[in-house]
Amino acid sequence: MSNVSMVMEFLLLGFSEVQELQLVHAALFLLFYLVALTGNLLIVTITALDQHLHTPKDFFLRHLSLLDLCNITTTVPKSILNSSLTNSRSISFQGCTTQVFLLILFGGSEVFILTAMSYDRYAAICCPLRYDIIMNREGCAKMAAASWLSGSLYSLMHTATTFSSHFCAPHIIHQFFCELPQFLKLMCPGEARAEVCVPVLSVILCLGCFVFILVSYVHIFLVVLKMPSTEGRTKAFSTCLPHLAVVTLYFFTSVFANLKPPSSSPSTLDLLLSVFYTVLPPTLNPLIYSLRNQDMKAVLGKIFSVHFISGVH
Repeated sequence: MSNVSMVMEFLLLGFSEVQELQLVHAALFLLFYLVALTGNLLIVTITALDQHLHTPKDFFLRHLSLLDLCNITTTVPKSILNSSLTNSRSISFQGCTTQVFLLILFGGSEVFILTAMSYDRYAAICCPLRYDIIMNREGCAKMAAASWLSGSLYSLMHTATTFSSHFCAPHIIHQFFCELPQFLKLMCPGEARAEVCVPVLSVILCLGCFVFILVSYVHIFLVVLKMPSTEGRTKAFSTCLPHLAVVTLYFFTSVFANLKPPSSSPSTLDLLLSVFYTVLPPTLNPLIYSLRNQDMKAVLGKIFSVHFISGVH
């Protein structure tokens, strides 16, 4: 146990040691963050204020946008700060613990919200006559509350299990944020084996939700293919396929990142995978959902036209 030391901070090794490349990384991340911030805030505001967007679908979309906003804010600003302003790679033990807790909370809650969104689409297309009864306001509120509560409990369990372990030097994380799988290689011999159950449990949970979503969409597509109207089929597919694509990208990259054994040296694949499930979904989700939602486009059109006319006058 001579190698065990009191952990005061961790070092985050980002994409490059070269200062110029660090600035490029910071600029790109700032662009992604601003797009995600603007898009998600716009969706949260519009779906909350506009009466036409108080449907169950928009209710869950508002929660998804809020989760995406919180998720990307947990990692990207700190990474930009370290890369461009302070030129420091350190993050305190408390800061890392908080980051891991929030990431798992928002990520776990997002998995459950995405599952609820697939159930909403299933009810809308496969059970249209009973849709208002199945997806009533109280039921939607309970599903959203259960998603946030489950994510919180799930995160608390993982964070407490991980950070109650002993870490052996050096305390270097080959990521731009405190990623949970990275801590497996930092643990002292004998403790990492017990912690393997943490990512395994995450994978089982994600796969369980993904199977539920997949089964829902199999039923949806079977019903859609039987629709006599070409316009109806097109509308149904345009609503469901973007959601399925977002879910697939998010689930597979996060599951693969947790299943992949952490390498002892920096890996470009690890960094790219982390970008795919932490940075891209919050940035792309507002664009995908707002551009596919006719009501959302109508409201945005009204807002921008009013601002344009006001600017002209």
